[in-house]
Amino acid sequence: MYTKCCGFFWEEHEETDLSCHFMMVDTEKGNQTGITEFILLGFGTFPKVEPLLFSFFLVLYLITITGNLLIFLLVVIDQHLHTPMYFFLANLSFLDTCYSSTVLPKMLVNLLRVKKTISVSGCLAQYHFFCFCAGVETYLLAAMSYDRYLAICRPLLYPSIMNGKFCFLLMAGTWISSVIVNVILVAFVAQLSFCGPNVIDHYFCDFHPLEKLSCSDTNPLDLVLLFVSISFVIVPFLLTFLSYICIIGTIIKIKSTIGRQKAFSTCSSHLMVVCFFYGTLIIVYVLPDYPTLRYLNKVFSIFYTVMTPLANPLIYTLRNKEVHKALRLLYVVMAEVPDWDHDGYMLFGVINFMLR
Repeated sequence: MYTKCCGFFWEEHEETDLSCHFMMVDTEKGNQTGITEFILLGFGTFPKVEPLLFSFFLVLYLITITGNLLIFLLVVIDQHLHTPMYFFLANLSFLDTCYSSTVLPKMLVNLLRVKKTISVSGCLAQYHFFCFCAGVETYLLAAMSYDRYLAICRPLLYPSIMNGKFCFLLMAGTWISSVIVNVILVAFVAQLSFCGPNVIDHYFCDFHPLEKLSCSDTNPLDLVLLFVSISFVIVPFLLTFLSYICIIGTIIKIKSTIGRQKAFSTCSSHLMVVCFFYGTLIIVYVLPDYPTLRYLNKVFSIFYTVMTPLANPLIYTLRNKEVHKALRLLYVVMAEVPDWDHDGYMLFGVINFMLR
C-alpha cells in the first residue's frame, strides 16, 4: 500500500509508518547513501482492479506479439510481399514486438506484486530501450509516408528510388542512429542524483517522472533532450506531415472516383497509425503540464505503448488485400495440419481473428 505525503507517494510497512527508499543525506556527517531501486506506482492507487488489469493487458500483449510476429514472418516467407512497402511493414512489426516488450512484461509482473520495485540499472535500461524503439518508430513512419508519397505522387520515379539498397540503408541508418543518440541520452540520465522519494508515479520508467525525483541540475540534460526531441520527433513528424500534404493534394486532383479510392486506400492504413501514434505523444510530451492532463498521462501513455503496437497488425491486415491473401493461404495450410500444440492453436486463432 502507498500513502501520499508532502506531494509524494510513500510505501507503507508494518515495522514503520513510512519507508523512505531514497537517498538519505546526513548534514552533520556529510554522508550519502545511494538508492538501489525505484518503486513503480503504476495503477497501485486502484489495487482492487489490478487482477482485472493484469488479465486485460496480458491478452493484449499476447495478441500484439503474435500478430506482429505473424506479419513479419509473412513478409519474409511470401515472395509476393517482397516490396519496399512490405519491407517497411516487416520492420514496423518487428519493432512493435520489441516496443511492447520493453514496457508490458514489467507492468504485468508489477500488477501481481505488492512491492512494485525496479532496480536503478533496470529502470535506465527500460528507459533506453523505450526511447530507442520510439525513435526508430518515428523515422520508420516517416519512411513509410515517403514510400507512399513516391508511389502516388511520383510513380515513374518510384522503382529507381525505392530499390532494395536504398531501403536497406534507410532502415540501417534509422536503427543505428537511434541506438547512438539514445546511448548518449541515457548516459546523461545516469548522471542524475536522487535525494528524495524514489516512487515513480507511472507504470514504466519515463523521463518526466525521473526528472521530478532528481535533485541534480537537469539543465544539461534538458538541452540534450531538446536536441533528441527535435531530431526524433519534430523532424520525422514534419516529414510525415509534408508527405501527406502532397499525397492529399495529388489525390484531390485525380478525376476518377475509382482512382481516388485506390490511391487513398494505399495510404489510409498508415495515416491511421500516424495519427494514433503522434496524437497521444503530443498530448503527453508537448502540451503544457496542466494538472488535469497530468493525472491522465498514464492513460494516454497506454495508447502509444500498448495500443499502437496492437493496432498496427490489425489495421494493416484488415485494410490490405495482399496481406489478407497471404493470411488466407497460411490459414488453409495450417487448417490441414491434424495436430497442434498450445502455441499452434493460439497462432491459428489469431489468424482466424485477423481474417474476420
